[in-house]
Amino acid sequence: MSEHDIPRYVRLQVEVVLEVADPEALSAAAAQHVEADEFMPDEERRHAVAAVAEDTAEALAYLVDPIDLVSAVPGVELAQASWSSERVDDVDDPDLWLFDTPEPAEDPEEGSEEGSGEAAASRAPSA
Repeated sequence: MSEHDIPRYVRLQVEVVLEVADPEALSAAAAQHVEADEFMPDEERRHAVAAVAEDTAEALAYLVDPIDLVSAVPGVELAQASWSSERVDDVDDPDLWLFDTPEPAEDPEEGSEEGSGEAAASRAPSA
């Protein structure tokens, strides 16, 4: 592949479901993060602190930043980023996943492709 065939922009989609084991710790960390933001206007700060105290999904959205995922990757600059969070009732719900999750092969040796770009961690977690 020549240098001209390589796309200049690449979309990286990451999907993660987290279990919130300690909602109070999560909310406290998010509130501390909001309070430390020196560029946030006071009115917005009050609203944000209240939001992270009431909603773990909101708290998580304040703490997880996709910019952090790529800031140390050599040779790339972030062009755009967006993210959101929502509460999930059932991690086994097939409608939860945006991406198709491959079924594991019958034989561990069978169906494995080197360099396929899919990591085992991309599969949906099992309860």
